[in-house]
Amino acid sequence: MSFFKKLFNSPKQHVPEDESSEAEELSLDQIFVQNFIKQSGKFLYCTSLQEVTQHIANIIHENSWETVICNDNDLIKLVKTVNVRTIDSFNNNFPLFTSCEHLIAENGSILFSSNQLKEFKISDLSENFIVYATTSQLVKSKGESLTGIRTRYQGNIPSNISAIKNYDPNFEKTDFMNYGNSNSKNLYLLLFEDL
Repeated sequence: MSFFKKLFNSPKQHVPEDESSEAEELSLDQIFVQNFIKQSGKFLYCTSLQEVTQHIANIIHENSWETVICNDNDLIKLVKTVNVRTIDSFNNNFPLFTSCEHLIAENGSILFSSNQLKEFKISDLSENFIVYATTSQLVKSKGESLTGIRTRYQGNIPSNISAIKNYDPNFEKTDFMNYGNSNSKNLYLLLFEDL
């Protein structure tokens, strides 16, 4: 009997702290950026609108794009300073310059709704996206992003809520639940510091 007493009452050995505590210390934006880059996203941090327009010009020049789709009145002001033709109708032959609803830190995904995509599915749109977002759009999880949409659009919740989770258009997902439905895009994220 004393053997069992010794076994169950023995003091516990000190377990060294795991490196996961370092992950808990990262800020929301750092977690998002790590997960976003891990999924092959292209990230550009901006502290001024001049930097935003410079990055847009560089992206367009790098890819030799002559036309960009933009149907957001606020964003059209940014892209008008760049030497590129803009159209406002969706067409999968041209890159899309758009905003988003939220940036989700837990998996590095970007959430969109009908406010950005209208009635189009992400998989039916261009392979190339340029997304303008602000640091105030960062949320920790999918649940927080959906709660944020519900709060922001009380009584007029947008439809067509979907996310881009992978930023390599050649990515082949083997998950049978997503068979034939790929939301992978070649995506540039212009993250503007607004906090």
